[in-house]
Amino acid sequence: MDQASGLRNLIQKYSQDVWDLRKAGSSLTNNSGPKVIAVTSGKGGVGKTNVVGNLAIAFSQLNKKVMIFDGDLGLANIDVLLGIRSKSHIQHVISGKKTLAEIIETGPENVKIIPGGSGLQKLSNLSEGERLLLLNEFDTIDQAFDIFLIDTGAGISTNITYLNMAAEERIVISTPEPTSITDAYALIKVMYQEYGTKDFQLLVNMARNQREAEAVFNNIHSNLSRYLRDIQLTYLGYISRDEHIQKSVRKQMPVVLCFPKCIAAKQFIQLARKMLDEGQENSKVNTLSFFWKKFMSNLQL
Repeated sequence: MDQASGLRNLIQKYSQDVWDLRKAGSSLTNNSGPKVIAVTSGKGGVGKTNVVGNLAIAFSQLNKKVMIFDGDLGLANIDVLLGIRSKSHIQHVISGKKTLAEIIETGPENVKIIPGGSGLQKLSNLSEGERLLLLNEFDTIDQAFDIFLIDTGAGISTNITYLNMAAEERIVISTPEPTSITDAYALIKVMYQEYGTKDFQLLVNMARNQREAEAVFNNIHSNLSRYLRDIQLTYLGYISRDEHIQKSVRKQMPVVLCFPKCIAAKQFIQLARKMLDEGQENSKVNTLSFFWKKFMSNLQL
C-alpha cells in the first residue's frame, strides 16, 4: 500500500469515528472536552472578532479555561485585538515546522490563542497528510480547555461554512444595519440548504437599545419562519453601541478589561454567564477531537 492510500484510509477511519462518537455520545463523561462555539457573520464590519475577544475574557473571569482559534485565515487579527504579536501561526503546524503547542499564544486573563495567519491557504485545500497532522495535534490539547471559541471569517466561503457546520454551537452576529441583517439571513439560509444545519443563535451587536436588537431578531426570525421553517433561531441577546468599545480597540485591549464598568463590558459578562447557564442545561458531550474529525470528514477526499 502506498503512502497516499494509507493516509486516505486513516482519514476515512476518522470520518467513521464521527458517526461512532455520535452513537456513543450519551455514554461519555461531561469532562471529555471543551464546548466548541463558532462565532460567525454574513458580512464584515459587524464586530465579530471583538465579540470573540471579549467573550473569551468574560468566560475566563468566570473561571473557565478558554482557547480561541482564529479561523479567519484571510484576515486573521484576534491576536492584534488582544495586544499580541504572533510570530507563528497555524500554517507552521500544517507544514510540520512547529507543533500546535509551540504556536499557542497566551493573552490577557490567561486566554490561549491559536493564530490563524493572514492570507493562508483554505483549510479545504489541505492534503490528506496535512489533515491527519492537524487531527493528531489537536488530540494533544483535547481536554485542556472548557471553551473553544472559533472566530470564523465573514461570508459563506468553504472554510467558514465547514467550521460552522462542525461546531457544537453557532453564534451569528448581526448589527441593525439592513445589509448586515440581509447577509445574516443569507448565511443561515446557505448553511441550512447546503449543509442541513438547523440550529443558530443570534447576537445583535452595536444596538442602540433592546427594542432595536429585538427588532433585528424578529426581522430575521419571521423570514426564516416563512421560508425555512425547520431552522431553530434563538435570540442570544445584544451588545450596545458603546463608544468605549472603539476606545478599547485603539488600545488593543478588550473592553471588558479596559473599561470594565461600561455598559458593553457588563453585557459581555452577562452574556458569558447566560451561555454557561444554558450550556449546562443543554449539555452535549463532545470533544475537540470530535469537532476536528467532523470538520475533516466534510472535506472532499
